[in-house]
Amino acid sequence: MRYNQRIRALREEMGFTQQRIADQLNVGQRTYCDYEQGKTRIPVDSIVKLAKLYNVSVDYIVGASDIKGIFPIK
Repeated sequence: MRYNQRIRALREEMGFTQQRIADQLNVGQRTYCDYEQGKTRIPVDSIVKLAKLYNVSVDYIVGASDIKGIFPIK
């Protein structure tokens, strides 16, 4: 699954609107919509913010892992 599909699925699972997530990322709703549609690449710092918001790993968002959980920090 591509990152744009993952961020949309996570948003919908949580019941959040695109506007709410855009506000969290300090971008416009249209920009966030473009992230979800794969028209614009999402910046790394925004991926990190989304991982924290959804309590998942960055690897999960970018499709490097299918495991949602975050790894413990030592």
